[in-house]
Amino acid sequence: MADITASMVKDLRDRTGAGMMDCKKALSENGGEMEAAVDWLRTKGLASAAKKAGRTAAEGLVGVQVNGKRGAAVEVNSETDFVAKNDQFQSFVRTVTGMSATHGDDVEVLLGALYPERDGMSVKDVLLHNIATIGENQSLRRAKIVEVSEGVVVSYVHNAVVTGMGKIGVLVGLQSSASPDVLEPLGRQIAMHIAAANPLARDENGLDPAVVERERAIAREKAAGSGKPAEIVEKMIEGGVKKYRQENALLTQVFVIDGKSKVGDVVAAAAKTAGTPITVTEFVRFQLGEGIERETSDFAAEVAAASGIASPSEPRA
Repeated sequence: MADITASMVKDLRDRTGAGMMDCKKALSENGGEMEAAVDWLRTKGLASAAKKAGRTAAEGLVGVQVNGKRGAAVEVNSETDFVAKNDQFQSFVRTVTGMSATHGDDVEVLLGALYPERDGMSVKDVLLHNIATIGENQSLRRAKIVEVSEGVVVSYVHNAVVTGMGKIGVLVGLQSSASPDVLEPLGRQIAMHIAAANPLARDENGLDPAVVERERAIAREKAAGSGKPAEIVEKMIEGGVKKYRQENALLTQVFVIDGKSKVGDVVAAAAKTAGTPITVTEFVRFQLGEGIERETSDFAAEVAAASGIASPSEPRA
């Protein structure tokens, strides 16, 4: 039996994009012969991951899990929505979300962590294996931890595909000595509000100053054409900025559950009833594919190109 070295496995991985253990097995099955190992992987459908890696992955799943006073949210992307229904893909998202609660939210650290019950394979190895076997590019895009020292972390998934996974995942931390019977339903309502209202920060002070200044510039441009005196224009600008800040900070947003109270007032009322302070410490809201530039394609043109005929948008020779 040929001596299979780590360097040989790495070379085969670089050539094929297949998982580490698949490459090791391919070399073992073929006496260490590189070309034969490549062909072996191709016949098994495991050598295509590298070719798929450049394709846009904007679908997939957001996973959320809470373990005690610590919760994790993770987004794993795929090319199509069909993969979100795949048991293998769902298992990966579920496992990596649980791992994030332990290992933290640094994606590179997560990718390098050992995947449970996979014989020394890392998260990245399993991800590459899934790309090859499922047949679509996939990526571990981001992760975020929310934790409290006392109180609860509550999760909510909107448009859930299965328990704990869906299109929008939310975690919210409530710091308090109040009973979980008080904090859990309050946290769930706030998490549902966050899913619907998409606040940009916990409070007005947490808003990105650059974004606020951009809104100020927009308000100034709108007010400039009003023909009103300068002092009125300035008030209009500041009024517009104030409205923007209130509408995009969680605690000053109108609570979607009742349509009239401010979220901060709802929390304060719950604290008064519980007889102890309740603080929304932080939250995370992951919406699947947000910020990813999706490719657009002309399906008719693709079919035409494949068949060697001119597409409807191209002139015929």
